Amino acid sequence: MIEVRHLKKSYGKRVVVDDLTFTVRKGGVFGFLGQNGAGKTTTIKMLVGISNPDQGTITIGGKDSSDLSMRENIGFMPEAPYFYDRLTGLEFLSFCGELFAKHKSRSEYEEVLKRLGIYDARDRAINTYSKGMKQRLGFAQVLVNDPDYVFLDEPLDGLDPLGRREIKGIILGLKKRGKTVFFNSHILYDTEEICDEIGVIHEGKLLYSGPVKKFCDGWPLEKRFVETIEKQFVTGNS
Repeated sequence: MIEVRHLKKSYGKRVVVDDLTFTVRKGGVFGFLGQNGAGKTTTIKMLVGISNPDQGTITIGGKDSSDLSMRENIGFMPEAPYFYDRLTGLEFLSFCGELFAKHKSRSEYEEVLKRLGIYDARDRAINTYSKGMKQRLGFAQVLVNDPDYVFLDEPLDGLDPLGRREIKGIILGLKKRGKTVFFNSHILYDTEEICDEIGVIHEGKLLYSGPVKKFCDGWPLEKRFVETIEKQFVTGNS
C-alpha cells in the first residue's frame, strides 16, 4: 500500500502541492489526474524519493520514502526519460539493471525488450530511436528490477494507438501479477479503461480520491473530470 499524509511542497512562495492525503491499495492501478501544472509530477517525484516534501509523510509498502532500501522495490519512469544516446537499447537496459543488487542476464533483458516491442532494435544506438521507441525503452527500464511498486509519469504520451494498447496491456499484466501501479496521465479515455481508482488534483489540492466508477457516476470520465475542474474555476471566481 502507498500512504500519503498531509503532503506539502512549495517552490519559493508558490505552493505546488497543498496538504495531499490519500492511499493507493496494493495490487491496483491508480491514475493521478490533473491539468498541466496541477502538481502531478511534483507529487510523483516526492513519492519515489527524488524530491523531499516540506511537510507530510509518504510510506510505500510500510517503509518511509526516504528509506533507501525501499528504492530497490520501486520502478520509475519520468515524463521525459533521459538516455545515453550512444548506447544501444540493450546496453542502456543492462546499465540500469546494474544499479540494483539483483542483476539480470542478457537474455532476461532481451525478454523485457520483447515485452515492450523493441527487441529488434536492441543493438541499435538510442539516437536512432523514434519518440515512441524511446518511450517504450523508458518503460522497459522500469521493469529491470521487477519492482512491486511502479510509478509512471505520462507513460502513454507520444505513442500511437497500437503502442498505447500494448502499454495498457503491460500495465494490466503487472496488476495481474500483484504489482501496484501509480501513473500520471492526461489521456482520460485510457485512464478510465485500466484504472481501479483515481485521484484528481487541481492547483495542488486533491479534489477526489477513490474508485473510478464512483467518480464517474455513469458518465464518461472525461465529462466528469471537466465538470469537476470547471466547478473549481466558478467557485474560485465567485
